[in-house]
Amino acid sequence: MRIATRSTSRATASALVAVAALALVGVQVGTATAATTTATCTTANTKLTVTEAPRPINHLLLKATNTGTTTCDAYYAPVLRAGADAQAPLAWFEESKPQAVVTLKPGQSAYAGILTSSPDGEGGATEKTLGVFFTDRQANGAGKEKTLNLPNGGVYFNSAATVTYWQDNAADALAW
Repeated sequence: MRIATRSTSRATASALVAVAALALVGVQVGTATAATTTATCTTANTKLTVTEAPRPINHLLLKATNTGTTTCDAYYAPVLRAGADAQAPLAWFEESKPQAVVTLKPGQSAYAGILTSSPDGEGGATEKTLGVFFTDRQANGAGKEKTLNLPNGGVYFNSAATVTYWQDNAADALAW
């Protein structure tokens, strides 16, 4: 009798392990299929505006609002071209890098602060337009350029001009 009881107990234990393993796999598959996907924010699924910041001086605020129907990620920082004849994009202000990618649900906005000039900058000119590109997960250009008119008919830029990484609020974008 004892032999039969041991065999039954082992068979029951093995069956329970198999059921538990299948249940675990089922939970993992269910979780994987429930995951949502996000798009990369581009000029096609966002509305861009640029305004003069009241403080600090020599700063602009770039705002990107998700106008699409799906969530999008604003990776890194915008690639900006100050003026139609710009030879190089504005440098990214590395110290402004956030802890995570800024994710925008439809209707939400991301912000980038733009330092246009500083006394220790060299050269410079008043520019009337700002070309904006988004970046993808690998920091490559994503989508087409959007050209925005700068406030007050033009803004002075010199070699000190930089742009922050995308932030989830305007105060953080202008804190740098």
